[in-house]
Amino acid sequence: MSAWKNPSDLEFVYTGGNSIWSERSEGLGSWTEPRCPIQSIHGTTITMAQPCWDNSTKRVMLPNGARTANLVGPMSLGKRPEYVENAYELLGTPGQFYFDRPSHTIYYVPRSGEDLKTADVELPVLETLVEGAGTMAAPIDDITFSGLQFSYATWLAPSGPDGFSEIQANYQVTGPDGYSRQALCHLVPRGMCPYGAWTQAHGNISLSFAHHVQFLDDDFIHLGAAALTLGDGVQNDTVQGCIFTDVSGNGVQLGGVDTPLAAIAEYTSDNRIENNLFRNVGAEFRGGIPIVVGYARNTVIEHNQIDHIPYAAISIGWGGWPDKIKQAGQTNNSTGNFIRDNLIHDLMIDLSDGGGIYTQGLTGKSLADGEKIAGNVIYDQFSSGHEIYTDNGSSMITVSGNVMFNTNHDNWGSRHHDYYDGEDGTNFDPLAIETNYWQQGDADSSKGNVTVRGNHLIASLDEVPHSVLANAGLTPAYKSVLERRFDTLVPARAPRAPARVAAAPGNGFAVVTFSPPTDNGNSPVLSYAIVASTGATAMISAEEFAKLSYLRVSGLANNQQVTFTINATNAAGTSTSSLPSFPVAPSDRQVQLLPAPSGVSVHAGGNGEVSIHFQSPGAQHPGIDESPITSYVVTIEPSGRKVVLTGRNVITLADGKHTTFKVISGLKPGTYTFRIAAVNEAGEGSAATTEPVSVQ
Repeated sequence: MSAWKNPSDLEFVYTGGNSIWSERSEGLGSWTEPRCPIQSIHGTTITMAQPCWDNSTKRVMLPNGARTANLVGPMSLGKRPEYVENAYELLGTPGQFYFDRPSHTIYYVPRSGEDLKTADVELPVLETLVEGAGTMAAPIDDITFSGLQFSYATWLAPSGPDGFSEIQANYQVTGPDGYSRQALCHLVPRGMCPYGAWTQAHGNISLSFAHHVQFLDDDFIHLGAAALTLGDGVQNDTVQGCIFTDVSGNGVQLGGVDTPLAAIAEYTSDNRIENNLFRNVGAEFRGGIPIVVGYARNTVIEHNQIDHIPYAAISIGWGGWPDKIKQAGQTNNSTGNFIRDNLIHDLMIDLSDGGGIYTQGLTGKSLADGEKIAGNVIYDQFSSGHEIYTDNGSSMITVSGNVMFNTNHDNWGSRHHDYYDGEDGTNFDPLAIETNYWQQGDADSSKGNVTVRGNHLIASLDEVPHSVLANAGLTPAYKSVLERRFDTLVPARAPRAPARVAAAPGNGFAVVTFSPPTDNGNSPVLSYAIVASTGATAMISAEEFAKLSYLRVSGLANNQQVTFTINATNAAGTSTSSLPSFPVAPSDRQVQLLPAPSGVSVHAGGNGEVSIHFQSPGAQHPGIDESPITSYVVTIEPSGRKVVLTGRNVITLADGKHTTFKVISGLKPGTYTFRIAAVNEAGEGSAATTEPVSVQ
């Protein structure tokens, strides 16, 4: 690469997500996708730009060396970039461009049917389209932005020396001593306070200390940073009836994380985000989230629809990570926030360890005034995590009446030890998990300040009352209007290419998995085509891939390395090819049957249904050759009936760290045991048997 045109334009991108087969998680945590520019290349020596590289590879450890002082993620990103971009020499795929700054020339590879003599070409120059900064004494007041389209703004900081050293939710570590001081407060010498106050992503539309400002029926599309920042001190603002799509980073950023103890009169409070459509948000910075709320009071987030996104859908709260070292999370004045009646689906397609609704930190002084998460419908979560995620320090939260279906690992998780207000961690942070519809099936309990009761086990969404499903998402007055407007803004076209292609070798074959495109071209993907570097091909329908999450490519030569690319096809056309997988080599090696899975249990519900929980064999047998496990078989006794469990949560379970579950239905009243075994190339392995359970 040293002979390339402008090597200092290159960026190395390190993607998180699940480690699976040939594809590793290389981010600063599986929820991130940091990127750092190159400073120079001389021969085989690559010098990375500073301070991005230090901020991404030298995050300071606690004095005892036990973990990073930021308490969030690892010290360093991974060993190899997921991909390299921004070089003239890499051009070739239709739709790609390169800006050669020294020669003032833009190179572009046209898509099929494009004629640059007549094409509309937009080159964004502005990083900010609207900016307003009031003060508490003189706030911006009483402005309405209605029926407008905000488009074609850029964001150049990630291509500069700071790069994009992400820590979570597009917040970044920045500055020459960011890795050793920024937001680390009392945890390190000379730490900067308050804890957790990392750098917020830039907003292309940005307001602070703005009161009674409304964004009504606006469109936020083709934006290179976060679309809309309503920062510190915003009060009584409304975002309603808007569309957010093809946004590079976060959708709406409400409040910040730099003033957790601001005076109540100055706090971000009484704001509403309702009846908006978020789709393909986080298009470039894939740790981006459609709605991100820092420290805030009396926020209402309701009746939004969020779908086809690379990571989490809604994030609220901050600063709870110190419970990892038996300390209280950041004290704050947040209270009274509501997240209710939102519809969220097709989420976490690329990155993992997030949720449909992710919350953390202190949310109030009691369950009565703490955060309420109610009536939300969340389904089809691709990567591992929790559909409703009460993460570190999550306290005083009520989760009730939600629908959580087709998750990857948990519907809800998890409990954390309580160190607030002098507590010693004996009990958990107070939570109430009640009357939800889920597949997790946990028994009712009340222990250590966490109450789980009255939840309903379901095997399909058809078992949820129609009124609950119908009430979630856009209200009737907005649904048809926003969908029609979206179709006008985003005409149907070929989908974006799939991503994160992973392969595992077998004897004369390989199994291949990948992340579907977050941008489906505003038309459902119908099928996928897999092409091996040797010329072998295979196809799978989108419906079948949703069930299996992998396909088998046969006719491969043993002991010969092979890579795979994927194309996605919808009614409007076929995508460009994905980046190739890393190479694998099939072989006729001896493959052993697997030992029994670990952590097997069964949880009975009503209506002849049970939830089977299990871990992979690797949980008790680390290092065994268990790749690829493509399914689990459950044998129901005494009938001997067999049920095959497949899906993305089965494939990603191989790390041995997590438990997942599947619901089995159609059981008659009686007493049952269940034997579960992992299946790999050698066949069905040894089985683990549950305790007997009575089914009604």
